[in-house]
Amino acid sequence: MLLNTDEDLQVTRTPIDNSIYVERVLANSQNISQTLKLAKSAQLKWKKTTLNQRKKMCLAMVNAFIENSDEIALQLSYMMGRPIKYALSEVSGMAQRARHMINIAKDSLKTIKISSNKNITSYIKREPLGIVFVIAPWNYPYLTAINSIIPAIMAGNTVILKHSSQTPLCAEQFEKAFEQANFPKGVFQYLHLSHGNTEVIIKQNKVDYVSFTGSVAGGKAIENACNGHFMGLGLELGGKDPAYVCDDAHLKHAVETCIDGAFFNSGQSCCGIERIYVAEQIFDEFVEQATELVKQYKLGSPLDVDTTLGPMVNSKPADFIREQIHHAVIAGAKTHINPENFPLDKEGSAYLAPQILTHVDHTMDIMTKESFGPVVGIMKVRSDKQAIELMNDSEFGLTASVFTKDTDRAITIGEQLETGTFFMNRCDYLDPSLAWTGVKNSGRGCTLSTLGYGVLTRPKSFYLKTKI
Repeated sequence: MLLNTDEDLQVTRTPIDNSIYVERVLANSQNISQTLKLAKSAQLKWKKTTLNQRKKMCLAMVNAFIENSDEIALQLSYMMGRPIKYALSEVSGMAQRARHMINIAKDSLKTIKISSNKNITSYIKREPLGIVFVIAPWNYPYLTAINSIIPAIMAGNTVILKHSSQTPLCAEQFEKAFEQANFPKGVFQYLHLSHGNTEVIIKQNKVDYVSFTGSVAGGKAIENACNGHFMGLGLELGGKDPAYVCDDAHLKHAVETCIDGAFFNSGQSCCGIERIYVAEQIFDEFVEQATELVKQYKLGSPLDVDTTLGPMVNSKPADFIREQIHHAVIAGAKTHINPENFPLDKEGSAYLAPQILTHVDHTMDIMTKESFGPVVGIMKVRSDKQAIELMNDSEFGLTASVFTKDTDRAITIGEQLETGTFFMNRCDYLDPSLAWTGVKNSGRGCTLSTLGYGVLTRPKSFYLKTKI
């Protein structure tokens, strides 16, 4: 990709030591115009290819991608701080999710037959939208992007990817894999963009669908840019995902699952557990086991194979959480982890000790405002009814989890929760066969599953009167 060197420079600093890791020149108006023009012309040809051709090429892209797994994993550790021992899981997870979406394309895009008799034939076809603009985040840079990239291309669209300024190499790794799979030029492209030029692309009304994953503020900016253009829009935004541990839960499993859901990826997960409600009968034992488990985390450089908790993406969100914890303690919360046992944790550093808080309530930001880091509040509840009320007391609704041995009880609770995905005895997980969606300030639209294909295509109805 040719970019003019007199344009603005995008600098990516690694959270390992805040040194410069990547520098890229941002796209200018000429680059943007050329990219949009190529995407348009490529789509007119790509939509005429057969589904089998697209499947073969997309599978080849996935194979090319995973052949570069070690380099991709190392780049992830440098760009966003994930421990190297876990970084490869995103590569394999991306491949698994992509293959699932490729394999369900035939059924997801099949023609719907309405009627057929000697006089009338009617059916509904799915047609591609055109150009899909994917705006991806840094925290799971491959898993989030692939949710839209693969179904968009399998449906006959072309894709332009704008990745986070923290993870620019992810866009380049995608392009490398598409090139190795011999995709026609223009079917997949990326642009390194400023926020301003990202909005400019949308406002030009030359893309047909925008898929955005990011903050609520970012979602509002994208929605404003789309205003008046009638294009499709999918938003995956913030979360404050709750877990409820019932009195009959398998306690060891609940502790291990909730704590992993809260602290994996340094708590920087879209559907990470940010608040836990525990039945009063088992509350003390749950907190004791959870605390002992968290004390075992090793905070350190993501390049160290023994590290289980890497730095946050930079010092700003780490200091934000330090402030959240400070205000909660002033309001009466109790901390259970001594930060001094994690010597890398210093104010102004991206390295942040994990923390468990009790004696918390919903007057505290730590239980209501998104943290997106390695901290979780645990609150005692008296009943399922109280747990449901507290879980629903949020501006967000991405996922919610319940831990119980009683399936009927779980379903009864789940049906009352305001959430996009409900889990029983699990959390922080995406099943690509299910629709990934949120309610309230967690977003709109959906990705994954057969429904994910629906938003990336338009229905076209045929009514054929064959005899007059």
